[in-house]
Amino acid sequence: MFPLDILLTYLAACLLVVLAPGPDNILAISRGLSQGRAAACLSSAGAGLGIMFHTVAAALGLSLVIQASPVAFWVVKAAGGLYLLWLGYRALASRDMISFVPSSHQPLRKVFLTGLLSNVLNPKPGLFVLAFLPQFVNAGRGSVTVQMLVYGAIFAVMTAVIFSILGNWASKLSLWLQRHPRVGTGLNVGAGLTFIASGLSVLALKQRA
Repeated sequence: MFPLDILLTYLAACLLVVLAPGPDNILAISRGLSQGRAAACLSSAGAGLGIMFHTVAAALGLSLVIQASPVAFWVVKAAGGLYLLWLGYRALASRDMISFVPSSHQPLRKVFLTGLLSNVLNPKPGLFVLAFLPQFVNAGRGSVTVQMLVYGAIFAVMTAVIFSILGNWASKLSLWLQRHPRVGTGLNVGAGLTFIASGLSVLALKQRA
């Protein structure tokens, strides 16, 4: 069902996609910088679970329904775009997305939920999964649904693991950043602008015919 050559090609493609800069990996890195390894891993796990959510939705045909329904597509797009804009606004206004003040740290449960919702409420990963996974699926190799779920699970696990590695690496810079607060401020601004740009790009998405 999963030929080695196809699987290796898929893994290489997933690696490039996961490493591409985006709000999810920036969120994981920011958690690592401000709150350490546990927060980075939980944010990454939330992002991976969000990928799995979109995979299950695609496998069950829900993504196709959202694409076909203008109202459903608009609702999902508005929710995702506004949520990313809100995260960007918070990062710019409070400058506490990357904070080394204990009172500013977020509960780990909230860190996980933010990582999850930033992905689940973003229709772009759903559309990407719907366009990306079928390229590696072949009905002649068995159940299309099973293939979609397995490929999606691989993508989700790679997302969680690689984001965790990036976040853990970033956590090692926290002591240096505590001695250079201006750099921390700049990182908050950069993260805020990234989220705002991502939110605007989501709101600008057009429904496929």
